[in-house]
Amino acid sequence: MASDPDQRTYDILRLLAAHEPVGSVHLTEHLRERGYSLTERTVRLILSDLDEEGYTEKAGGKGRRLTPAGRAELERGGVSGRVEHVRERLADLTSRVTYDPDADEGDLVVGRVEVSAADREALESVLAAVHESPLGPVVAAVEADGGGDLTVTVPSSVTVDGVLLSHGIDSHPDTLGLVEYHADPDPASLPYDDPEPATHGGAIRRFTDVIGDERATLDLVSLLIDAGRTDVERALAGETGLLVADNREVPLARFDAARALAAATRDRLGGVLDLRRPREEGPFPWGEPGWTFASLTYAGAAEVVIARCVEAGVAGDWETLAGLAPRSSLSTVA
Repeated sequence: MASDPDQRTYDILRLLAAHEPVGSVHLTEHLRERGYSLTERTVRLILSDLDEEGYTEKAGGKGRRLTPAGRAELERGGVSGRVEHVRERLADLTSRVTYDPDADEGDLVVGRVEVSAADREALESVLAAVHESPLGPVVAAVEADGGGDLTVTVPSSVTVDGVLLSHGIDSHPDTLGLVEYHADPDPASLPYDDPEPATHGGAIRRFTDVIGDERATLDLVSLLIDAGRTDVERALAGETGLLVADNREVPLARFDAARALAAATRDRLGGVLDLRRPREEGPFPWGEPGWTFASLTYAGAAEVVIARCVEAGVAGDWETLAGLAPRSSLSTVA
């Protein structure tokens, strides 16, 4: 384990939370079990520093415990750790994508949502509505567990990053947010030139909300969906709706190849994407990209289907980065 001071501090706070009150002897033992090579004297000095910072306090002769400030700091560290976990999971999943949109085969990243068997008809209505809209096609697996409840598996937007990576094009989502979407708008109403937006899955007009300090790679799809921020229903009704989308930059030198691969992926797996050069007008979350990069925004089928299931009140648990699945395990929605 790395001995970065910040990480070490959070690990000590976690151990205190789990075992408090705990003395320096037992705390040293717990740290050594986790790979740290620290003496008891060093641990006592760290605890003294934490006392001065107001994160810990003495508990009589029983050792140390966390203060309210220490618990708040631990929670902040926990959020940071979860962000890093998502970064690592994204990198792992996209590196293992073998999906080839031309052959329509290989492994892709999927999201999953659980739906009660009693809501099967509502689920089928959701899948059909998305499939028949410009956001389609929908390819999915719907499987029943022993009790008859259903698990729906649908391709995630980050599959496109794995497709690009497999062709030597570095790409990963660095921003996530809500986009204003219309399935078939008047081209004159768009801030950029696209005479046939419906043939490209519809139009992403603009980002209405962007999440991610310092452009951190963070999957906040579940947070936005759970907070009721999406409006897929209006989008499917032919009105202006709100979808969750992620944005990434791709090297401008590979623009034509990236456009062909991204468009082929969207045509096979559904969703809506927008790819723009830096000199073009477009739905950029942070302003125009740098001169050596193009901006690719994508709302995938999994994110659309999960959000709509939540809006319809039929979603149980869901996971937007549920793992990999072979394309052969998914069928086109009838």
